[in-house]
Amino acid sequence: MTSYVLTVTCKTTRGIVAAIATFLAEQGCNITDSHQYDDVQSGTFFMRVSIESQTGASRESLVAGFTPVAEAFGMDWALHDQARKMKVLLMVSNFGHCLNDLLYRTRIGALPIEIVGVISNHLTYQKVVVNHDIPFYHIRVTKENKPQAEAELLAVVDETGAELVVLARYMQILSDALCAKMSGRIINIHHSFLPSFKGANPYKQAYERGVKLIGATAHYVTADLDEGPIIEQDTVRVTHAQSPEDYVSLGRDVEAQVLARAIHAHIHHRAFINGGKTVVFPASPGSYASERMG
Repeated sequence: MTSYVLTVTCKTTRGIVAAIATFLAEQGCNITDSHQYDDVQSGTFFMRVSIESQTGASRESLVAGFTPVAEAFGMDWALHDQARKMKVLLMVSNFGHCLNDLLYRTRIGALPIEIVGVISNHLTYQKVVVNHDIPFYHIRVTKENKPQAEAELLAVVDETGAELVVLARYMQILSDALCAKMSGRIINIHHSFLPSFKGANPYKQAYERGVKLIGATAHYVTADLDEGPIIEQDTVRVTHAQSPEDYVSLGRDVEAQVLARAIHAHIHHRAFINGGKTVVFPASPGSYASERMG
């Protein structure tokens, strides 16, 4: 049997679920998992349905058949083949903990993606990337060449067919134009001290303030720096007995886990942008053993 994921966003109205379920039943499809959410404030309906085609119906035939249903409700929708791995482009600077974590999770199958390349403004991790048989692109970034560097980045996106770009501790600010062009297709990770601890050495600042929780946030990238719709967050407790170095080590661990979980939600089409926030549905049965992946 062929498995698909149907994602739907539209204005709230009666009959949406019934219309979807009726169509799938008529096409010989079995619903294996379903989640829906009605945002009463915005009047927006979100739904994600995992289905199995018991008749072997192709994606093309299902898309053609569902199109009139979608048009009747004004749906923004897509039908995704669950067997197909999403093409992902990673970007990194000089901190490699998230990059190494993603390479490992991908290699063991915990994160079912196809890494089509790694872009860096440094050569620090070139050997690591090449040793994984993944193309490495060195794009140097300065104030003077930033437009040219972003043009090179977009060329790599086009060349590789990347559907998602992940800033795995890439320490360069993307332009508003690039953020708009790639809206909903770039995920970033940062420590959760913003805006309290901006600038250099945020963990040292946190240590000096005696914080009790440190954490990380993964979000979609927008023109507003580190303020895009949040996909995933987590925290870890620290005490007065721990050093700034301990904070950094714990922070790196939680950053890697949060980023991996955010990517997992995106590639399985569980994350929906809802204005300035997101709707993130739970993982489907069997997508992996532990949502924490840590």
